[in-house]
Amino acid sequence: MQSMTGCGTGRAAGNGWEVTADLKTVNHRFLDISLRLPRNLIFLETPAREKIGMRVKRGHVEVFLNVKNTEEGAQEVQTDLHLARAYAEAARKISEATGEENRLGLSALMEMEGVVTLAEREMDQETVSTLCAEALEAALGQLNDMRTREGEHLREDLRIHLEKAAELRERILARAPTVVADYRSRLEGRLQQLGVNGADPQRIAQEVAILADRCAIDEELARLESHILQMRRYLEAEGEIGKKMDFLIQEMNREANTIGSKASDAEIAQRVVDLKSEIEKMREQIQNVE
Repeated sequence: MQSMTGCGTGRAAGNGWEVTADLKTVNHRFLDISLRLPRNLIFLETPAREKIGMRVKRGHVEVFLNVKNTEEGAQEVQTDLHLARAYAEAARKISEATGEENRLGLSALMEMEGVVTLAEREMDQETVSTLCAEALEAALGQLNDMRTREGEHLREDLRIHLEKAAELRERILARAPTVVADYRSRLEGRLQQLGVNGADPQRIAQEVAILADRCAIDEELARLESHILQMRRYLEAEGEIGKKMDFLIQEMNREANTIGSKASDAEIAQRVVDLKSEIEKMREQIQNVE
């Protein structure tokens, strides 16, 4: 079992280039990769998405790639002297035309757009692509190690709540057969309090039978047991199981709601409240399972 929450960093360098990859994941219904690259690195997008998709099956993934040229002398300052003379000549003409002092100095002239530019060595796409794959592999390794550790914590927490839910189901199962008998006893006692003597036993049996049919929860308890057993199997499974567990927990909650609405008994009603609380705790944790 893996969590959808984690982070990882990888770095690879060679032939005067360095690539750093940072990954961060949070929960999401599907695989959603967020990768924004500058125009000169757009060639890395498709292979990066494919590589991440091979190792991460579900979750929102934020990807940060940084490419750096580490070769000495890889950058050089270039000047456009023709453009600089044109700026200077323009300043002189404006000064003569307006009578204002020409204060265009060397520093200001160098700051004019296009006069001084910083040029970098042309990118070696093949080398950078190889380094990007290596950096992503290292980052994905860290990411999945963290997601696996988080997944183990989720597994243990889910197991605790699932066993509590199973215990509550057993208590409801033990209480259910006594509900009808208690109702019959209360009904007969109420009739005696009202001074109704010689009530028709057949009519009493009919009323009890109606209640027994209305509050029968055997089928719901059987399905709930089946869901609990299936959830236990999922807890021991590997791979992408979060969606299956999410569906199963919805079914468990549905059975709990039905039991609560059908069972006309205060004790069972309280057990159902506790059961739904455990199911909700599991649902919250399952939102983070891949």
